[in-house]
Amino acid sequence: MTKPQAERTAILVAGAVIMALTIAAFWLSYAHLASVAESHGLAASPVRRWAWPGTIDLFILAGEVLMFRAALRHVTDWWAIGLTVAGSLGSIGLNVAGVGTNAPILDYVVAAVPPSAALLAFGALMRQVHTLVTDPTPVPAAEPVAEPVTVERAPEPSPAELPESEPEKVPEPEPVREQLPEPAPVEPSPRPAPPAPTVPPALIAHARKVADNHQAATGTPIDADTLRARLGVPPVLADAITAQLA
Repeated sequence: MTKPQAERTAILVAGAVIMALTIAAFWLSYAHLASVAESHGLAASPVRRWAWPGTIDLFILAGEVLMFRAALRHVTDWWAIGLTVAGSLGSIGLNVAGVGTNAPILDYVVAAVPPSAALLAFGALMRQVHTLVTDPTPVPAAEPVAEPVTVERAPEPSPAELPESEPEKVPEPEPVREQLPEPAPVEPSPRPAPPAPTVPPALIAHARKVADNHQAATGTPIDADTLRARLGVPPVLADAITAQLA
């Protein structure tokens, strides 16, 4: 088992022990407060006698749940802390006060130990929760520094050892190329206009009736757009029909 695994196992075992301690302390405190309620006016109603301690311990439970949520979110909830502290101090005070006056010291100690133990156990439990949910940021290992490498330079040759340099060659001039004139752009010949569509005589007769009705209703000759809309034909065919009706 590795060291992180051993630490996590120890934390889980401690958490289980703390949970058992918390449950036992709450049960002892709750039972003692129920007996206090029985001695002070709730003896005739067992249901209310056992429900009365809940008005104190539920404050502790609500505060602990909210503190657990805050621990998971890595924030501090002062309302949750206030509820837990108020409920715990109230439970301790009522447990001690329920013993009565002129009682032996150990009676007060016995009454105060369960709620005090529950409060301390919950504090220890919250510490374990913080340990579990905290994700430690690993520290990056230092990169090794490379040692400087010494490069030995070769000794420079003496002038006598240098090879004789060849005379530099002068590049020959490139021959001048004659630039030919660019050919003139050839303009595309215009496309011939498409032939006029052939209009059936029946469509011409129908269009003439539509045109006559339009002129009778409006007093103006029908145009190509109106005729196309009335007949539902393409614009080219409407222009051809309009030309034949003119």
